[in-house]
Amino acid sequence: MTHDQEEIVLQSTKSAPTTSPSTGQPLSWWRSAILGFQHLLAMYSGDVIVPLLIGGALHFNAIQMAYLISADIFMCGVATLLQLKRTPLTGIGLPVVLGCAVQAVTPLSAIGQHYGVGVMYGAIISAGVFIFLSAGWFSKIKHFFPPVVTGSLITIIGFTLIPVGFQDLGGGDATAKNFGDPKMLLVGFLTMAIILGLNAFAKGFLKSLSILAGILIGTFIAGAMGMVSLKAVGQASWFHLPQFFYFGAPKFEWSSILTMILVSLTTMVESTGVFFALGEITGRKIGSRDLKRGYRAEGIAVILGGLFNTFPYSTFSENVGVVQLSGVKTRKPLYFSALFLMLLGLLPKIGALATVIPNAVLGGAMIVMFGMVGVQGIRMLQQVDFKDNNNLLVSAISIGLGLGVTVYPQIFQALPQSLQIVMNNGVVIGSFSAVILNIVFNMRPSRASSPAQAQVTTTAQPQHK
Repeated sequence: MTHDQEEIVLQSTKSAPTTSPSTGQPLSWWRSAILGFQHLLAMYSGDVIVPLLIGGALHFNAIQMAYLISADIFMCGVATLLQLKRTPLTGIGLPVVLGCAVQAVTPLSAIGQHYGVGVMYGAIISAGVFIFLSAGWFSKIKHFFPPVVTGSLITIIGFTLIPVGFQDLGGGDATAKNFGDPKMLLVGFLTMAIILGLNAFAKGFLKSLSILAGILIGTFIAGAMGMVSLKAVGQASWFHLPQFFYFGAPKFEWSSILTMILVSLTTMVESTGVFFALGEITGRKIGSRDLKRGYRAEGIAVILGGLFNTFPYSTFSENVGVVQLSGVKTRKPLYFSALFLMLLGLLPKIGALATVIPNAVLGGAMIVMFGMVGVQGIRMLQQVDFKDNNNLLVSAISIGLGLGVTVYPQIFQALPQSLQIVMNNGVVIGSFSAVILNIVFNMRPSRASSPAQAQVTTTAQPQHK
């Protein structure tokens, strides 16, 4: 697509009437605000879990956790604005919401525990610079990511995080004497039951809020059982601006940087799928120029995450479903989402409320969420011809390596510490195994590469019933 043709497509998208799907009337500001709040609620629980997991792994105190969550929520709003607003260099201009990259939880926790918080944020900043600088190159190699690769990748992301959910279901610390306490198991499984019940019997808006509702109701039940303390909320301030280097100046260590660059490549692959899915829903063809702007916006967001001591940010796939279900395909509600996120991020007491959620409640919710991510990967693999033994090997070995490393990361304990940081991450090992094996089995000269090329677009497209 030429630059002039691309601008015509953009102008037609901008000029499309912003109407309510139910009435066909122009979408009012207050309706847009409500729809924007719905987007916020759809992503909020998934986003808050990341700072809770990483902050908990690094033993942050209540005040530090309150800042971490508040700053993270604020930066989600900033990152979303960067992607919504299209400029000559950045922004894909689709109805997207950005949040913390879940696949960064394990490597960031490991880096922070082994090297310190400064090295962790140095690695995040470096990964953001890499994403920004590699955006043009990455937008031209879509043929390396056919469904057999992207489906395997998403499956690995979901299923390698399931053990984290089970650990939290038992209380968070597998070495503690009270790990697996019946009260914790009861609360965790009740949370799961609430989420599943709402998905089975609720409709519309309430059904889309099942995860958040499950966490809230589960926390109230845990509170009635004496498992919740509001001390952190009382200690948190009412207002706090995000600060540069709140936890200290960044430090740079090569293996940590390499790990986060590898993780950032997986988030770019995942974002590519979301971009194509939204392009299909909104009727807009996504070209290399669009992808380049989208990657650059995410790169800037990741750099800002490191500077303000939060996290890497990527496009949230959960919100694709919100766009599809609501029928509103414009960006207007998403601008409200970004504004709401920034306002919430300025109020640490709101952020501190998330810290009172018991590990068991989070564990119950995470098992559902991460399981759904894994199954979404399996759905993507349905597009793959597994009668071809090469595809079977690519997916089987990649998923096997990812899960194996997740269950037994100590298998690499004889390697240098810097290599362990890279090798102990099932997402990194599994994802790059999928890419390399696909090149070896499906892209060598003797194999026709055109079928894989043709499937790239369908990888990200939602399945219509």
